Amino acid sequence: MGSFGFASNFSFYFAHHMSTIEGGVVCTNDDKFYQLMRSFRSHGMLRECTDESFKKTVTESYAFLNKDFIFLAPAYNFRSTEINAVLGLSQIKTLDSNNEIRKDNFNYFISKLNKDKYITDLNLEGQCNYAFIVILRDANFDKRNNLETILRDNGIEFRRGCSGGGNQTLQPYMKSFSINQKELPNINHIHNFSWYIGNYPQLEREKIDKLLELLNNA
Repeated sequence: MGSFGFASNFSFYFAHHMSTIEGGVVCTNDDKFYQLMRSFRSHGMLRECTDESFKKTVTESYAFLNKDFIFLAPAYNFRSTEINAVLGLSQIKTLDSNNEIRKDNFNYFISKLNKDKYITDLNLEGQCNYAFIVILRDANFDKRNNLETILRDNGIEFRRGCSGGGNQTLQPYMKSFSINQKELPNINHIHNFSWYIGNYPQLEREKIDKLLELLNNA
């Protein structure tokens, strides 16, 4: 993952496979894009680039500007810190073993989940999820609301809609696009009747069993 395509990105949010508390990384094998990304992470400043030939071409084109303050594009400050880097690097040693635990947790969870109530026939090849996926079979809002009440009453944090909160075409930033929601039955089912529940290496099997008991008896 991350070794094919023009570019890829990984989040290092604290609940993910490895963390720097906040932040992430962009991977690419395109030299120009790499230079631009170095700039974009730091207010769009040219001085963040490491390609001296590229920098020279730009500075010569904008000789009337201070070369230390040439902004290639509108951008923000996405620079990480040394402390973030130390936290991230320290976790690489245990990343593979922790991922194996996540995989084992997920496989155990999905194998014990009630197949009559929830969709469990998922393609698990290569999975290493930082959350358990729960998808109701029935598009039933009463069942959904009852399940969420049970989870909240038992102090179990969840995210409805799985990763990203479900159907992104319903979000405000998509309002300028004309989208027929009737053509998106699967994602709308996920949007309304699915959840993410945290899966992490230190999660005890007893807690997974308790979660399963609540879900299967809901």
